[in-house]
Amino acid sequence: MLSKNIESALNKQIRIEAESSQTYLSMACWAEVHGLEGIAQFMYTQSDEERAHMLKLVKYVNERGGHAQITDLKAPKTSYSTFKEMFEELYNHELFVSQSINELVHITFEDRDYATHNFLQWYVSEQIEEEATAKSILDKINLIGDDKGGLYLFDRDIQQLTVTSSIAINPK
Repeated sequence: MLSKNIESALNKQIRIEAESSQTYLSMACWAEVHGLEGIAQFMYTQSDEERAHMLKLVKYVNERGGHAQITDLKAPKTSYSTFKEMFEELYNHELFVSQSINELVHITFEDRDYATHNFLQWYVSEQIEEEATAKSILDKINLIGDDKGGLYLFDRDIQQLTVTSSIAINPK
C-alpha cells in the first residue's frame, strides 16, 4: 500500500510526464509546419514515450492501492524562434524531469517505501539516457551553427535516430 505522501508525489509526477508528452507534441507540430520532418518525427516519438512513462506510473499507483489522478495540464509553448531554441528547451525540460524524479526517490527513502524506490530506478536510468541524448543533440546543433546544409543533414540524421530508438525500444 502507498502512503498518502507517496501517492501524492507520484500523482505529481504523473502530471509532469503528461505535460512532457504535450510539450514534445507541441514541438513536433512546430517542427512539422517548418518543414523539419526528421525533427518532427523525433518529437512525435518522444511524446509517445513520455505518455508511456505516465501510464506506467498510473498503473503502479492504482495497483499499489492508490488512486492515480489525471488533472488539467499547463499548455505547452507552441512557437520557437529557431530549432536550436526548441532543443535548448527540450534539454532544460529533461533536467527538470530528472530533478523531479530525484526528489521523488528521496521521498521514498524518507517514507521507507523501498518497493516504490525500486520501481523508480527505471525512471532514474531513463532520465540519464534522456539527458545524454538531449545534450548530444545540442552539441550537434552547436556544430552546425547557421549552416542550412548542416540543418538539412541534421534533420535527416535525427529521423534515423528515431527509427533506431524505436527498434531498440520495441523489437519485433
